[in-house]
Amino acid sequence: MDQPAPLPRAPTDSRESGAAKLQDAFGRRFEYLRLSLTQRCNFRCTYCLPNGYRKPAGCAPELTPDEIGRAVRAFADLGLWKLRLTGGEPTVRADFDAIARQVAAVPGIRRVAMTTNGYRLAQRASDWRSAGIDAVNVSVDTLDPHAFAQITGHDRLDEVVAGIDAALAAEYAAVKVNSVLMDQIDEGAWDRILAFVQHRDVSWRFIELMRTNDNARFFETTHTPADALRQRLEHGGWTALARRSGAGPAVEYAHPASRGRIGIIAPYSPGFCDSCNRLRLSSTGKLHLCLFGEAGIDLRPLLQSDAQRDELVARILSSMPGKAQGHRLHDGDSGATPHLASIGG
Repeated sequence: MDQPAPLPRAPTDSRESGAAKLQDAFGRRFEYLRLSLTQRCNFRCTYCLPNGYRKPAGCAPELTPDEIGRAVRAFADLGLWKLRLTGGEPTVRADFDAIARQVAAVPGIRRVAMTTNGYRLAQRASDWRSAGIDAVNVSVDTLDPHAFAQITGHDRLDEVVAGIDAALAAEYAAVKVNSVLMDQIDEGAWDRILAFVQHRDVSWRFIELMRTNDNARFFETTHTPADALRQRLEHGGWTALARRSGAGPAVEYAHPASRGRIGIIAPYSPGFCDSCNRLRLSSTGKLHLCLFGEAGIDLRPLLQSDAQRDELVARILSSMPGKAQGHRLHDGDSGATPHLASIGG
């Protein structure tokens, strides 16, 4: 049965006036919220949850749909118009579809994206598009089936690739692939990636491996700087594209012979934090001004009723001067982030 097309979202004047309100001490404006729905994940990626998800002792319950709705409405009041649903793996929540529909209907929210490991995407791409998801990022670290199974703990590469194609068929506004850069890419792997993007309208983004509190040894033996990849692209005739409004931190490259694009996210490069435009809300209601900051600001007490909305907005505004100019990863300091699944990366 055909799914109804999602309704277009009307622009809102409040976005323009609200954007100036969320500004930090360094003049950066914030229009993008990454909302973690859960820390749970059913994959066991070597760089994130190599032993699988284990619920931390004393961990608070996940935000309810009502709490999520109140949070998103408050951020929209302040001019944030782009929302990304992350995890963990956000689709392990049984109420994921209902949450997607709820946040997509919030006045002022113009784009809802999601990040997923893709394990359900082939079956649900059309449903999630109809629920209001505009864009999808899928984690694929390699196109080699054996290596994919080693990295993720699951022999599901064919299913995940089928999910990417299903998302393209469902006409998402953007389909992207997230690939953690852990080793130098050999010629065979590089050729497979180039062939993948040549005829697909996707952006394959390489993300430099980041050190967290529980992966220091893995990071020391595996981290690969992005500079060599950047040079490889430039020597191969790829050119950098201008960064779009509301975009994440990737620098994207295009080639005249390729329908798709290649992106690089290099958190260790100079000036990486200068254009930061995003905030993070954890699955338990903590506002994180930086992925690698200290303990977050607890918003949950103000998410219990609609009557607290003004106080919630005031708390968000008052937190902005506390945002640091940049992370301290170069000093081996990843703040309070235990692993990338904890706040959605």
